Amino acid sequence: MFDIEYSRDLKEDAVSWCQGRNWPLRALLILALAYMGVQHALSDDAYDIFQGLTLAIHEAGHVIFRIFNNEPIMVAGGSITQLAGPIALGVSFLHQRDYYAIGVAGSWLSYSMYGMAAYMADARAQVLPLVSLGGGGDVIHDWNYLFSLWGVLPLDTTIAQVVRVLAFLVLCISLTLSTWCCCQMAKSPKSSISEYHPH
Repeated sequence: MFDIEYSRDLKEDAVSWCQGRNWPLRALLILALAYMGVQHALSDDAYDIFQGLTLAIHEAGHVIFRIFNNEPIMVAGGSITQLAGPIALGVSFLHQRDYYAIGVAGSWLSYSMYGMAAYMADARAQVLPLVSLGGGGDVIHDWNYLFSLWGVLPLDTTIAQVVRVLAFLVLCISLTLSTWCCCQMAKSPKSSISEYHPH
């Protein structure tokens, strides 16, 4: 059950955290993140600042999930890890009480979801260039393999569209949170609190 009291305490803590912090550069970052989000919504070839990191985490996920000695889990591990990365970062920011940065991590999660949706939509066509650690050899198309295994390959573009819608919602929520934090910073009185003062 949703705890209203906890939600109220969290909001008060967020307002407190925002007091005296600088907002202009953070606002510019929000605009950049929103622009990249729009590009993702319009094209599967969109670029974002987290793209290289997302790919590295995806490939590392395949390696990490090899410990289960199960091919379907190993193949799914790339996508699982590329989603887990930004989620883990967001949880870390929550522990640090950096509410603005939680929204940035959420934006990364959204871009990662858009990238995963593009990969899903390519399951039957298989026209996207594939990357693997070490290169060479036969490279498995993750979602062709998984959708075929699960018997849903004909639904690849439909599933991808659902993921795109979820990615858009995640982006909207994330940017709203970061924008709200900037608004709180902008209307709070200037203080001598250091941005890097330990909590």
